[in-house]
This record gives sequence, C-alpha cells and structure tokens, in this order.
Amino acid sequence: MKLLMAGPSPFVRKVLVTLHETDQVDAVEYVTVVASPTGPSPELIAANPVGKIPALIRPDAPTIYDSRVICRFLDARVGAGLYPERRQWDVLTLEATADGMMDAAVLMVYEARFRPEEKQSAEWVESQWQKIDRAVSALNTRWISHLRGPLDIGQIAVGCALSYLDFRHGERAWRTGNPALAEWYEAFSQRPAMLATAPKD
Repeated sequence: MKLLMAGPSPFVRKVLVTLHETDQVDAVEYVTVVASPTGPSPELIAANPVGKIPALIRPDAPTIYDSRVICRFLDARVGAGLYPERRQWDVLTLEATADGMMDAAVLMVYEARFRPEEKQSAEWVESQWQKIDRAVSALNTRWISHLRGPLDIGQIAVGCALSYLDFRHGERAWRTGNPALAEWYEAFSQRPAMLATAPKD
C-alpha cells in the first residue's frame, strides 16, 4: 500500500498514529505529494479526484480516502478495535468533532497563506476559531470521561487536533479554561505513536 501525504497535515497524522497504534507502519510506503489547495500534484489528483490528502493506494483494490475512511480500513484490516461497537456512536462523534477542529484550523492557515492580504477576512478567521473554541470546551467537559477511557479512534483524532493547534495556532492558548483536557493531552501526547509522528515544518 502507498500513503499519499504532505507536510504537517493533522489528517495525515491521524492515519500515521493509527498505523503506529495498530502495528502496521511497515505495511505502507510513504509518498510525499504536493497538496496545495490551488495546485495539487497530478499523482494526488489521480488517486483522489478532489485533490486532498491523505489517500491510501491499495494494490488490489481502489484507492481510499479521506482520513476517516483510511483509519477505519486500517482498523478493520487487523481487528485493532479502535471502533468498538458498544461505543461506536460516541467514538464516531468524537472523531467528527476532532476532524471539524482540524478543518477549521487548516482553513485559518489557508486564509493567510493562499489569499492575498487585501482579501483576507479577520472576521472569517475568528469564526473558524470560535468553532474550535466551542469544541475544545465540549471536550473539556462532556467528553473528558471518554477521553480517559480505553484507546479508540476518537482519542487519536483529538490528540492530533490539539497537537495541530499547538503547532499552527499556539498563540490562541487553547488550554486556558480547559484544565482537564490540557491534563489529558499532556499524558496522551507522550504516547510513542504521538512522539514518532510529531509535526515538522
């Protein structure tokens, strides 16, 4: 299998952490591609017509994407149990919450990186951060008991989302007012899978 990836994408990292946590790192070849929203590489477009990463090219079946599909496939491939049936709706909702945070955080980066300065909207950027802020607050309260439970894909997704906030939006200080989540993340970020996949520019 080949994993198409680029830069410090939190969505790619979610897949990488899943590979580590399920002992499948050596089952995949890692291919770096251009994933710019204004000019993705032909190889990426051939694998995923919407030009987004990650995409997983399988030798005996169609390419699959996005991170939610890939992670579920990898989990099913080895029966790792990251999507426990008894808690599946909670797990999937938690993963969706984390993915929404990642989406908003990446869009904030794109606004500054790919739009001319005179067309950038501070109000729009702030509206993306408000999505993240509300999600972080919810994680700190209603989801904290779940996060402290057995490992699942929801925890992996949240860990990757929070790490990306530190990496790209550290000045926003998401930990302020969210002590329980900050404490959980401090421990989760030390997992070998998280340390092995730490983002770099």
